[in-house]
Amino acid sequence: MGIAQSAKTLRASRNSASIRTFHPTATIKCDGAPIYRSQTARDTACLLDVNPAVVSWHCMPISLDCGDVSHVPDFGILNNDGGKMLVDSPDKPLPFDAGRIAFAAERIGLRYRRLLVDEVYDGPRLQNAKDLLRYGGTVLALGDRLRLLSVLEEHGNLMIAECLTVFTETKPVAGLAQMILRGFVEVDLDTQLLGPETMVRRIRA
Repeated sequence: MGIAQSAKTLRASRNSASIRTFHPTATIKCDGAPIYRSQTARDTACLLDVNPAVVSWHCMPISLDCGDVSHVPDFGILNNDGGKMLVDSPDKPLPFDAGRIAFAAERIGLRYRRLLVDEVYDGPRLQNAKDLLRYGGTVLALGDRLRLLSVLEEHGNLMIAECLTVFTETKPVAGLAQMILRGFVEVDLDTQLLGPETMVRRIRA
């Protein structure tokens, strides 16, 4: 398949997705326009935003030439080790076997995989990510960031309920969510839904 046809396929996929809105709308690590093919794709992107190994991600990055058919993956990802890969959400219709897509990606120096349903929807991580991203557009006051980091430096790990009392300029829940999303502090997203007794830890650079 020629370059012109691949470009046409990429434009068509992006135009089709751009007319739809999926929630939550805020993103943290998205490089470019956040356009999603489905709610499952949006859910996948939520997990990318809270994955510490992911530096950035972008939607529908490329049209892979797979012979007589082009394939547009849902996401392109840059990892913190400098590696790049292409990812499809579990609901992505594939024109043929995923191995053929992976081979096409390898030819241009990229890895490819299609996520499993369990990787997106098992456990509380996705709901926790969505809860945090609800506050993704909040502006975090510098004073609140410095205060919380100082308190954690002095006292060690604290419960969420204790951390919320530190915020004076930003709404407490929104401020703490920003601290987590921006990688200043961390919480366990995988064991249970976030609650008052969830422990907050400072992330060391």
